[in-house]
Amino acid sequence: MISTIFSILAILIILPILVGILIYNRLVNRRNLFKDAYSQIDVHLKRRYDLIPSLLDCLKAYMKNEPETLEAVIRARNLASAANTRAAGSPGDPGPMKGLKEAEGVLKTALNRLFTLVEDSLEIKADEAVHKLMEEIKSMENKIAHARQAYNDAVLFYNRCREKFPNLLVANPFGFKEAFLLDLELTAAPPDAPLLAF
Repeated sequence: MISTIFSILAILIILPILVGILIYNRLVNRRNLFKDAYSQIDVHLKRRYDLIPSLLDCLKAYMKNEPETLEAVIRARNLASAANTRAAGSPGDPGPMKGLKEAEGVLKTALNRLFTLVEDSLEIKADEAVHKLMEEIKSMENKIAHARQAYNDAVLFYNRCREKFPNLLVANPFGFKEAFLLDLELTAAPPDAPLLAF
């Protein structure tokens, strides 16, 4: 009789602990998935940030009359790079994610202005190095868009997992906070050919 009571008590104590451990490990796994997904965004953003100074070096000779445009792009690039560093340090946190979105918006505006100037100049458009760098930036932006989608999918998966019962009983006390989606609007790279309307 006493051994049965101890067995029941042991089950009632051990079972919730085991379930709590399983839930905790599942939440850690899902959180790591979205952090790993952000690391892909980070790699592509850094590569894009590295390409921008190379593009500007190629354009300096052509754009002597537009130094403020080149300086605006460099400032925006540095701002976005710093914001990405903060976001990479804490993916999913609302402050760094919002800061990255705002900094990328500033960079988008500066790059769109630059790309418009490049598109308006036949001499610049004919430069093979400029064309190649612009294509690389466009390619990086496509990779960033794909990585952002994977990150947002992982964040949604994590958030849904942490909101379910009984996961919520483990998530809140152990600091599994809601993760925030990344909504980036990258530059609208210039089209390869003009569209004709008939």
